[in-house]
Parts: sequence; structure tokens; C-alpha cells
Amino acid sequence: MKNRWGIMLAGALLAVSLGAQSADENAIREVVRKYVAARDTIDPQAIQALFTADADQLVSSGEWRKGRAEVVRGTVASSKKESGKRAITLETIRFLDRDVALADGRYDLGARHMWSTFLFKRGAGGWKIAAIRNMLPAAPAR
Repeated sequence: MKNRWGIMLAGALLAVSLGAQSADENAIREVVRKYVAARDTIDPQAIQALFTADADQLVSSGEWRKGRAEVVRGTVASSKKESGKRAITLETIRFLDRDVALADGRYDLGARHMWSTFLFKRGAGGWKIAAIRNMLPAAPAR
């Protein structure tokens, strides 16, 4: 009888844990949705609100933006000169610990098809972007 209660308790705890993870995954997906919307509307304040103070971004051109102010400046500048519909579709979200997550997804911008990796950190204000790595996929090695 003890084993049965233990198994039921473990199952209940797993269900609660999975529910919390699902809520966190949804929150992370929402941050990415807001990021795309802020880039499309070229809204510096909305972009700034999504990043940690020490955030950085390495873009596909090789430019490395370090610190939230530089990330916002560079993001606004590139959004002003880019054309085409932007879409980021997260394919995986992996929790490195309770407050840190790594998310990977396809990043399409017009005819450009890239890959983005996001590092998220949860703080008092919820999930924020701590780092982004954008890359152009290379042909597979032979």
C-alpha cells in the first residue's frame, strides 16, 4: 500500500512539474512573439523591455552587440533597412535550470532562412532574453 501511495505522489508531482514547464514554455514563446512584433514595428522601448541589462546578440553578419543598449540600437538599425516578413518559429526549448532556458528556432526574413538560438533568464519581471545567436546554415559537411 505504501508503494502505491508513493507512486501516486510521484505521478502528481511530475504532472505539476510538467504543467509549470508548459507555462514557462508558453511564456518564452510569448517573449519571442513580442520580439518579432517589436522588430516589425521598430519600437525601441518594446525591444528594450525584452532583454536583460547584460544581454548580447551575435548576428549572422558577424556583428556582436554587447549590452542591452547596443542590442536595441543594432536591432532598430537593422530593422529599418531590412525588408520582408519576419518569422521566428521555436522548435525546441530546453530548461538548463529553473530560471534559465535555451531555445532554438527557424528565423525566416523574406528570402533569408536562418537559425536562432535564444538564452532566456527568469527574473523578477519574468522571462527575458539574455543572448541571441543568429546564424546562416552552412551546407552539411561531407
